[in-house]
Amino acid sequence: MFESVYTSSVSPAAVALMAAAALVSGVVYAWIMSFSIRSSKRFFLVVSLLPLVVASVICFVSGSIGAGVAVGSAFGLIRFRSAPGSADEIAAILVAMGAGIAFGMGYLGYGAALLLGLAAVYWVLARLGIFEHSSLPKEALLRITIPESLEYAGAFDDIFAAYLSHVESAGVKTTGMGSMFRLSYKIRMKDPAQEKDFIDALRTRNANLEISVLPCGEEQPGQL
Repeated sequence: MFESVYTSSVSPAAVALMAAAALVSGVVYAWIMSFSIRSSKRFFLVVSLLPLVVASVICFVSGSIGAGVAVGSAFGLIRFRSAPGSADEIAAILVAMGAGIAFGMGYLGYGAALLLGLAAVYWVLARLGIFEHSSLPKEALLRITIPESLEYAGAFDDIFAAYLSHVESAGVKTTGMGSMFRLSYKIRMKDPAQEKDFIDALRTRNANLEISVLPCGEEQPGQL
């Protein structure tokens, strides 16, 4: 089971067996991971096919240095234009690619064990509740839009002191054709129930322009 299905030459039967194993294992793995990380249907489709795609590339370029260089150069030209995925989605894709290499080399048992074993490990660890730190205040990303005329250095310090247990500047950028600034902070509220009062206090300083409070890491959801 853990021996390569390829001999001195790659036969159509061996390729068909490899493709079937990669596809079935990929679908099962994607199904488990989709429920574990609550991802989109697009993620399920991509991860289902990824082991087979990688395995096919490895199979067809095996033993050919020229073909390997050509395929590597082609992949180097690819630009992924979708928004960045979450850490869970990126890890799932890397595992699927690793298993695809095993399938492509003919080691079907190792590829299936890697996919299904890691999916099971992730499923178990995600439900253990370790490292969640649910008792600690959650960190959020605060974005405040201010007019160009407002001197933002220290403009909100008293409000931050009243409502926040932690604040850290995360950058400044211009917006509105340079007529406004957008300030970003990583914050932790003293009392999450006072979030509306906190925003109302900020609105009195920023001329009632846009203010957003977002969970850290979720301001750009994955689009896999």
